[in-house]
Amino acid sequence: LETALTHSSAVKAATNNQRLEFLGDRVLGLVVADMLFEKFPDAPEGEIAPRFNALVDARTCSEIGIEMQLEDLVRADSALKMRSRGSGGNYLADAVEALIAAVYVDGGIEAARRFVLRYWEPRSHTVIAKPLNPKSDLQEWIAKTSDIRPEYVIDKREGPDHQPVFTVSLQVRGFAPISGTGGSRRAAEEAAASAFLVREGVWAAASAQKSGGSRPSSEGSAA
Repeated sequence: LETALTHSSAVKAATNNQRLEFLGDRVLGLVVADMLFEKFPDAPEGEIAPRFNALVDARTCSEIGIEMQLEDLVRADSALKMRSRGSGGNYLADAVEALIAAVYVDGGIEAARRFVLRYWEPRSHTVIAKPLNPKSDLQEWIAKTSDIRPEYVIDKREGPDHQPVFTVSLQVRGFAPISGTGGSRRAAEEAAASAFLVREGVWAAASAQKSGGSRPSSEGSAA
């Protein structure tokens, strides 16, 4: 439990919750996906996926961390906690996921399921999937583990002036590049970010299809 509540920013901490957070994120995803599958038997994937993403994102996890009154229990950098006071923040979301992993390790999947359902099931009908913002979601996901910034580069611009087609490549250090196309530079960047999030398992594929009229480039999607 102590490890689950120790953020990587904590000064002089012998260990932190990053490994538990990694495991807890997967356990949370499995339990929430199973819950939605059972609760909405007639809903298509395109309806379930945005609800799933809204339930497991950092914002919801942070809200649950506040509900669980974890703010004063998590060991983290004092400045980080001060900036996030009252609004949660990624450090609190990380702690919630790590706590789920600790329950799973100690009590197995059924104990973890009971824990998750206690806090997430009441939200399953009321949660409103936030508008998809692939570039922001990508930056938020990267920021959980590093200070790397994604780079977007225009590869080419085709078509007439009144109907251009942009191809943009997205580069994130440590990951294979990927490309997207769209009718504007922004749309192409969002397509590339969407494709990246789907490829890395951050987004469900159905969510990317709802992010706009842009699409990933088949050439750039290859890892």
